[in-house]
Amino acid sequence: MNSLKLTNIGQLVTYDSPRDEMVVLENTEIAIEGNTIVEIGANLGDADQLINCNQKLVTPGFVDPHTHPVFLDGREDEFAMRLQGATYEEIAEAGGGIINSINGIRNSSESDLISPVKTRMDRFLSLGTTTVECKSGYGLNTKSELKSLKVIDKVNQAHKIDMIPTFMGGHAFPPEFKNDHNAYVDLICNEMIPAVAKQSIAKFNDVFCENGYFSLEQSRRILNVGKEHGLMPRIHADEFEDSGAAKLAGESGSISADHLMAVSDEGIRKMAENGVIATLLPGTTFFLGKSGYAPYQKLKDAGVEVALATDFNPGSCHIQSMPFILSLSCIAMKIPVLEAIKAATFTSAKSLFLNDTVGSIEIEKKADIIVWDIERAVQIPYLVSDHQIQNVVKNGVIVS
Repeated sequence: MNSLKLTNIGQLVTYDSPRDEMVVLENTEIAIEGNTIVEIGANLGDADQLINCNQKLVTPGFVDPHTHPVFLDGREDEFAMRLQGATYEEIAEAGGGIINSINGIRNSSESDLISPVKTRMDRFLSLGTTTVECKSGYGLNTKSELKSLKVIDKVNQAHKIDMIPTFMGGHAFPPEFKNDHNAYVDLICNEMIPAVAKQSIAKFNDVFCENGYFSLEQSRRILNVGKEHGLMPRIHADEFEDSGAAKLAGESGSISADHLMAVSDEGIRKMAENGVIATLLPGTTFFLGKSGYAPYQKLKDAGVEVALATDFNPGSCHIQSMPFILSLSCIAMKIPVLEAIKAATFTSAKSLFLNDTVGSIEIEKKADIIVWDIERAVQIPYLVSDHQIQNVVKNGVIVS
């Protein structure tokens, strides 16, 4: 079994489970055997390989719990339209948005999609993301949704990054159901979800609960049917206005409610009462040119745990950099640096039921580690977009 040691660490910043808090350690080393962290301390023994961290910052690898990476082409023209004043909602009403990505998925083979998805995973890994949740949701018929999940599975099997698959047939209403939304919900519940469960790739079931997309009742039905088939619920909630989706997240047993820019106080209370994690996506607010970021302090004060994610997708947020998301969250949502790191590592892992194995640098956990090219955590928001990664270790192997 190969061994690896990280030495000459400047700051080691991680969540510490026994202490239930973030810690900053100095004058320490990390010993790894195979894919597992076996010792953390000073003056550890020899190893087959050595990473000299050169007094740089070391953190866990990022866990990105909300992405939409399975698409063919970008939507640069829509971005240009937004720069000229069109809103996301106006573009969607004109046939753009999510609907614009459908043809690319439906008309592509698995092999057509595997190459761009693999390239996107390469980029995630180079930026320090070692685990990434990946949603379907641009096919919006049974064949194309199953195809999207199969692409995620095939890339996952061949790639060093860990990809966690989520079914999202409830992303938008495809053109053929434009005038009969309930019939599409029937298709999701009666055909898609059973087929997805039989395929046995997806772990989660997500739905876009928002006025103009899936109503509360439609979303509740989709989430409940998913649970009946073994798919854990997640929910896109209250992104543009308070639709009651955060309350539904609590009532439906969702592990995570995502976006939350327009969440109500009652929605926050329901999330807190039911242990729903708030996955915040400040990159989407930034990319859409909006100013109303999710209310981090309200969520924290209510006792809601907060995760951070990129929301990488072809339309509303073409950002893959979790270091930038950390900077943005500190600047725009006033999240303290150590809390932002926790949100992007440990709590994100918790939102995927992976916190026992990844999300922190602790003995017996997977060795998913970033060696930054900066010395201290406080530099993360200060440098904004100039974050350099010296090394990425995934499953105990130096991959970058």
